[in-house]
Amino acid sequence: MRVNTTDLQNAFGKYLALVEKEDIIITKNGRNVAKLIHYSDLDYFLLHEEMGNYQSTRRISYEDYVNLSSSSDQRYELIDGEIYLLASPGFRHQMMVNEIAWHFHNYFKGHPCKTLTAPLDVKLFGYATKFEEDPNVVQPDVMVICDTDKVIDNKYEGVPTLIVEVLSPSTKGKDMAVKLQLYMKSGVREYWIVDLGSRSIMQYSFNEDRDIDKLNIINEGDIIKSSAFDGLELVIADLFAEI
Repeated sequence: MRVNTTDLQNAFGKYLALVEKEDIIITKNGRNVAKLIHYSDLDYFLLHEEMGNYQSTRRISYEDYVNLSSSSDQRYELIDGEIYLLASPGFRHQMMVNEIAWHFHNYFKGHPCKTLTAPLDVKLFGYATKFEEDPNVVQPDVMVICDTDKVIDNKYEGVPTLIVEVLSPSTKGKDMAVKLQLYMKSGVREYWIVDLGSRSIMQYSFNEDRDIDKLNIINEGDIIKSSAFDGLELVIADLFAEI
């Protein structure tokens, strides 16, 4: 997370609480000037590996992301200062997205919450208190939002309640690790990862402390029951029946 010196001075206690979860880089006039890190007592009975002298790469700003996206026909995501190119989804991937979206549409018809599919930019900012401190932009395959008033200029600036990502060979690592962390720390309540290869769904439920509350592996022959929405249930065999 990046925060300028003025914000740090005005709300120092808030950032002291946040630093327990992630490091905070302090900026002045657009330049990094200091780093606030969580303190822990040294353990003299353990050997710690020395950090290597690795060359760090430049973080991509939100402005860089906007410039790239507006000048290209490709779709991109911005996560933790890195740009990810979104490859065109395959046939089976889109079949699964459509299947889940159809079930969600039926459940949420007449419901205040709405279900949407990509492409739609979702602006998240992790543990930070505003987007400028930790800008991230993602395009989940399927999501459920309960605050449609936060769709501004064709971008969603709230936090989805439920997100579904369908794994592809090129996105598997990102969906299972990078996006898992981002969704969890941003306040998403539930995250499904659909694995076409094993014909199963990993269902993560997150608690109010933005930590993993439960992980279920739902296999073919079972039923996935949403932890965020009562009565939202999908039969796994039906989802994979034509895929």
